[in-house]
Formats: sequence, structure tokens, C-alpha cells
Amino acid sequence: MTDRIDLDQVRAIIRLAEETGVAELEVETPALKVRVRRGPAAGAGHQTPDEITRIVPWAASGTLPATASSAPAAPHASAADDHLVPIVAPMVGTFYRAPSPDAQPFIKEGDQVDEGQVVCIIEAMKLFNEIQAEARGRVARVLVENATPVEYGQPLFLLDSVVRS
Repeated sequence: MTDRIDLDQVRAIIRLAEETGVAELEVETPALKVRVRRGPAAGAGHQTPDEITRIVPWAASGTLPATASSAPAAPHASAADDHLVPIVAPMVGTFYRAPSPDAQPFIKEGDQVDEGQVVCIIEAMKLFNEIQAEARGRVARVLVENATPVEYGQPLFLLDSVVRS
């Protein structure tokens, strides 16, 4: 068994994670295990879209060598964003902003959302699941493009929970 890492394969995995927008992607082969995670890491001070948390050649014995870490983490939320509440994906699937391709989105930036209001659909295993807001607020940001894959726990929208008069 070789200890060489095919960097072209690793780059392809990172590109796949970036293109699909998934929160975390793990690929495992008999010789290599790679995990790409989007989001903040403790102690990071500068910005990048992805953090490679592991590129580990598997040992023949099945034991793992020390973890290789590279690429600093994404930015931390600012104090100005403390009042933003995420609506997260409750499952893995395909995110849809509207009930049909020719329909208007359930919500868009600037809309007021009430608790229990349908905000999107996630298709999982040929079932269309209506996702409801768990809080009220104004839609500050739409974080996911229509018809893209989403991961469990991935933020879909940010709601501004501060009441303004």
C-alpha cells in the first residue's frame, strides 16, 4: 500500500463540496478518507469557504495516523448578526423554494414569517416535505439556491428576530 495522496482527487472532492453547497462531505476509499466541512473552526481568524479537517491515508492495520489539517475556517458571525435566527434543514434532500417550478417562492428576503408558516420544501426519497418556520421574524437572507442538495442541520434561511417599529 502506498502512502501517497492523490491531490487531484482531494481537489475534486473539495470542488464537489463547493459546487453543491453541502455543509459536510466525507469520502472514504480503502486508501484514503477525506472530510470537507464548511463553517467556522475554533481560533480561526481569516476567511475561507472550506475547512479540510481530515486527509488521512489508511494504514494497513486499520489504525489512523495523526490528522492533517489545512485551510483556515470560515468567518465567525458578527455581533450585528446575533439577532439572526437560522431555519435549518431537518433532513437531507433537495431544497425547493416554491411548490412548483412556475410558482412564486414561499418566502423571499424582506418577507415577514410567522411560526408554523411553510418556508420551503425538501424532497427526500421522492417525498416532498413542507418545512415550517420555528420562529417569527423577517427573512434577512436566503442561504441556499433553489433545487440544490442540502444536508441535515444546514441553515436555509436567516430570520431577523428583532421587532422594529
